[in-house]
Amino acid sequence: MNLRPTEKITNNQLNSGLNYVIADGLSAEAMIVFTSGTFLTAMAIHMGATNFQLGLLAALPTFTTIFQLASIWLVQKFNNRKAITALFNLLARLPLIAVGVMPLLFTGTTTIQVLLMLLFFQHIFGDIAGASWNSWMKDLIPGERLGSFFSKRSRMAQTLNVTLSLATALCIDYVKKHYPAHEITAYTTLFLAGGVLGMFSVFLLLRTPEPKPTIMNDNVMSMFGKSLKNKNFRNLLAFNSLWAFALNLATPFFAVFMLKTIGLPLSYVIGLAIISQLSSIAFLKLWGNYSDRFSNKTIINICAPLYIACILAFAFTAMPSSPITILGILIVIHIISGLSTAGINLALSNIGIKLAPKNEAIVYITAKNMFVAFFSTIAPMIGGLLADFFATHQILWNLQFKSTGNISNIKMLDLQGWNYFFIIGGLLAMLSLKLLAKVKEDGETHKDKVRIHMRASFRNKLRKNFGRQITNNLYAPSSAIKRTVVKMFRPDAEIKELKRSA
Repeated sequence: MNLRPTEKITNNQLNSGLNYVIADGLSAEAMIVFTSGTFLTAMAIHMGATNFQLGLLAALPTFTTIFQLASIWLVQKFNNRKAITALFNLLARLPLIAVGVMPLLFTGTTTIQVLLMLLFFQHIFGDIAGASWNSWMKDLIPGERLGSFFSKRSRMAQTLNVTLSLATALCIDYVKKHYPAHEITAYTTLFLAGGVLGMFSVFLLLRTPEPKPTIMNDNVMSMFGKSLKNKNFRNLLAFNSLWAFALNLATPFFAVFMLKTIGLPLSYVIGLAIISQLSSIAFLKLWGNYSDRFSNKTIINICAPLYIACILAFAFTAMPSSPITILGILIVIHIISGLSTAGINLALSNIGIKLAPKNEAIVYITAKNMFVAFFSTIAPMIGGLLADFFATHQILWNLQFKSTGNISNIKMLDLQGWNYFFIIGGLLAMLSLKLLAKVKEDGETHKDKVRIHMRASFRNKLRKNFGRQITNNLYAPSSAIKRTVVKMFRPDAEIKELKRSA
């Protein structure tokens, strides 16, 4: 096991290393499933967390991002990203194991305050490791394979996430129903398992080769300031920061809204998250190929409006009186949000890596992460502080129809509690897209051209798979119908339009 950077990496070493990166992603994803997201929210609610503490839990992953500056200094001093990444990932796993072990050793020690403190240190060490890992991957993965590789890695990780989330949710619901006194033990056991899997991911990283990095001679703050003087990169920071603020004002409270306001069981909430992930998995390969072929900015321009529509739609999910109708609306929202976030998250990650100069990638990526983290941190904290205020204020709009001896009310709008955050977050996200227009990316393609290509590809597949069978089965007066159907499955006009506009 070689900890030193390699001067030249062969194709065999590269392919082997990329397989280790994928395996590391799977181990880390299993750790994340067990120790964050809906399970962490449910655990915190069970422990009696206040709205502010729930907001603080949501903010922790981004609140500690400032410690990525330490990663720049360490990489500059030791010039060994593999050792730095492995060491601090190891330290980041220890608090997770502590959450799982402490109740076994000391009765009554697992409180919401202890949980917050341990997770605070876990995220500090994880952020230091993450900045070093980003720079390492920038040099390891060929630029022309960036989108397809990370889409494959994300696809596999999310498939594992779906399987583990569903199985774990069913187990938690079983414990809550039959052994309610042991619910907190079930959550802490998940933390223990997550910590152990995280340790295994460190072992996989140690077997991954590291290209020899370029030595950075400037001091940390000077390099950090240089990244902010880059106008195009500064435009990316402005867009990404406002986008992150808008999303984190709303999305961290989706699970809380479904659990507390709508009153869904945990297994239903996990099931909806799984539907979203399956939708994301189905589209990740498509967005990855389009990211390499066209541009990341184009993918964002296509996917972002879809996700904004989902955020705004969340504000109206509690209005119908029928539980079946509410569930149906939530399913549609999660399907669309899954396919859109697949493209958005992949493109946002890749565009930051792509716009960062190779020899200063860690500085640029860290600057981006820190700005995004700051706005991602304050958004849920503001939400947590204002939650109680909005809970006592309601906007209600009804249409009333009167007839002899009969009055019918139709509810048009009912905003209260978390719904306010969904509306405000959606509107701010729409505003952020104005800032995206100022970002310039090499190989940028207009979104309309990509849409033409997508429609043409889709119709080609329909024609190939179903067109012949359908047209052969049509009968008299078939000539006009047949010509219409064949035309539907022929993308010739759209392909010509694409070539004309290219």
